[in-house]
Amino acid sequence: MQDKNTWIIYRNYKEDFNVKKILDIKHYCKSRGLKFVLSNNIKLAIKLNLDGAYIPSFNKNFNHLTYKLKKGFILIGSAHNLKDIRIKEKQKVDKVFLSSIFKKNNNFLGINKFKLLSNLSKKKIIALGGVSKTNLKMLLLLNLVNLEGFAGISYFRNKKKAPKKGPFN
Repeated sequence: MQDKNTWIIYRNYKEDFNVKKILDIKHYCKSRGLKFVLSNNIKLAIKLNLDGAYIPSFNKNFNHLTYKLKKGFILIGSAHNLKDIRIKEKQKVDKVFLSSIFKKNNNFLGINKFKLLSNLSKKKIIALGGVSKTNLKMLLLLNLVNLEGFAGISYFRNKKKAPKKGPFN
């Protein structure tokens, strides 16, 4: 069982959005008290009355600023550098995923750059990229002023097999 502060992001860039599947996930999240946001389609997230939307770093669009958002609707953006952070600030996101703190990929920041960049914004920062149960203590010790939390597949991935039946099948 996940913590009530857990947010689920539906992110699928390979296929068209399956509204039925999104609604199934929404109901699953609601029944467990989890927040649910949709990636890269703010208009659909509003229409389906989701908790918010996620704007990936490659999305530099500002059209959503004309949309009427319900109270409590959260916009989350992702950034990999200072330029991305500034764009997300102009997009008026509430929180910023900053990556990658631990995962050594082409967006790798490492601890020092991550700390520097996270302190250059007044937005709440969510650490992303290779956060696992092993390095979570290190993340907590960094004493980042505006660190809201962390996100990561590595941390939440369950090594057990998923059940055969459920809302996602």
